[in-house]
Amino acid sequence: MTHVQDGEAVRRRKAEQSDRTRAALVAVARALFAERGYAGTATEEIVQAAGVTRGALYHHFRDKQDLFEAVYRELQTELRARIVQATRVEADVWERVRAGFHEYLDRSMDPTVQRIVLIDAPSVLGWERWRAIDGEFALGLLRAGMERLRQEGVLDAGISIEHLSHLLLGVVSEASHVIAGAADVPAARREVGGLVDRFLDALRAR
Repeated sequence: MTHVQDGEAVRRRKAEQSDRTRAALVAVARALFAERGYAGTATEEIVQAAGVTRGALYHHFRDKQDLFEAVYRELQTELRARIVQATRVEADVWERVRAGFHEYLDRSMDPTVQRIVLIDAPSVLGWERWRAIDGEFALGLLRAGMERLRQEGVLDAGISIEHLSHLLLGVVSEASHVIAGAADVPAARREVGGLVDRFLDALRAR
């Protein structure tokens, strides 16, 4: 029994070490990608800053692009959590949906989000992969929000939730790119936010 317990303890320690190594690689890569961009970051810099070997990097990730995707997914997970939290602040269902949109636009002002999520991700991952991951995180939230609006009677019953969700994903995606690429980011955020509000208000059942 002791040998079995010792073996389990060793496996647990190895698994914990593996998790720490992976987390360190993702954290370091995230910081470097945000500061220098994907193209300006070498894998050798990542492993040195993380204090691991190149072999450890390729044990966890196929290549630098695979590591970038892990960073991108981590940021998308954080964005989703922030959006969900923002929607819980409002009591009115319509204002909850609006708050979710504005939270994402606010996050678009973050330099890390701008560089990794909005600027580098489409080119590094390729348009199809980028859209698939973006949809994986965002479409579910949009569908749920639109369905809730319809159930509450503030969205026309005849509107296709699926089609509307895809269109809204395009709206918020383009809006965030406009903000990220603007010379005056705060001014662009105010203007784009107002336009998004007008777009959303046009969907309300009369």
